[in-house]
Amino acid sequence: MTEDKIERINELARKKKSIGLTPEEQQEQKHLYQQFLKDIKQQIVNQLDEAGYTRKEQ
Repeated sequence: MTEDKIERINELARKKKSIGLTPEEQQEQKHLYQQFLKDIKQQIVNQLDEAGYTRKEQ
């Protein structure tokens, strides 16, 4: 995730607290949060893989 996207997430969060968001901004915020969480999850998986952790097949 780029610094610009992180800054946009923070900008939308501040605006939501102060004056609220338009429906378009709410959708943008939702999309950015989903992308942020996806990136964090992938980072965790990568770190576990590098540490030698193997996942059990279900």
